Amino acid sequence: MTDTEREKRMRNLVALVAEPVRRYLYRRTDAATADDVVGDTLLVCWRRLDEVPDDALPWAIVVARQCLSNAQRAERRRIRLIGRIIAIDPPDAADEDSAAATVDGTAEAARVTTALAGLRRNDAEILRLWAWDELTSPQIAVVLGISANAAAIRLHRAKARLKQELVKSGDPTGHVSHDEGSEDARR
Repeated sequence: MTDTEREKRMRNLVALVAEPVRRYLYRRTDAATADDVVGDTLLVCWRRLDEVPDDALPWAIVVARQCLSNAQRAERRRIRLIGRIIAIDPPDAADEDSAAATVDGTAEAARVTTALAGLRRNDAEILRLWAWDELTSPQIAVVLGISANAAAIRLHRAKARLKQELVKSGDPTGHVSHDEGSEDARR
C-alpha cells in the first residue's frame, strides 16, 4: 500500500469512526479525557491500519475502551500520588466543589441513570453500547469479544433487567399504569 493510499484509507476511517468513538467516550468520562482518548484511539488506528476490519466501528470502540482504561489507570495513579503528597505536605486551605451533575437535568434521564446504576456493570455496558452508541448485536459482540448470538441474548436480558429497575422506581418509562382505564381513575 502506497503512502497516498494509506493516508486516504486513514482519512476514510477517521470520517467513519471519530464521531461515534467521541460520543462513546463522552458518555463514559469527562470531555478532556475523552478528547485525549480519541486522539490515542486514532493513533492506534493509524499504527494498525492494516489490521482494521471492514466493519471498523466496533474494532475502534474496542481500541477506545482499552485506551480509556489506560487513561483511567494513569489518573488513579496520579490521584494516589497527589494523596501521598498532601499527606506529607497538606495545603493551607482546600476548596471543594460539591455540585452534583445529572445526565441532562431531567427527571426522566435521572430515573434511567439511576436504573442503569442499579444494574450489573456488564448489563449497563451492553445497554449503553446498544442505546447510546447505536451498535447492532453483531457489532456489540465484536466490542465485548463474544459471539453475536451471546450478544443478542445478553442484550435481551439486560433490557428486561432495566425494565425491572424502572418498575422499582415507579411507572416504567412510556408505560401506562394498570388502573388508568378503571372506573376509579375516571372520577
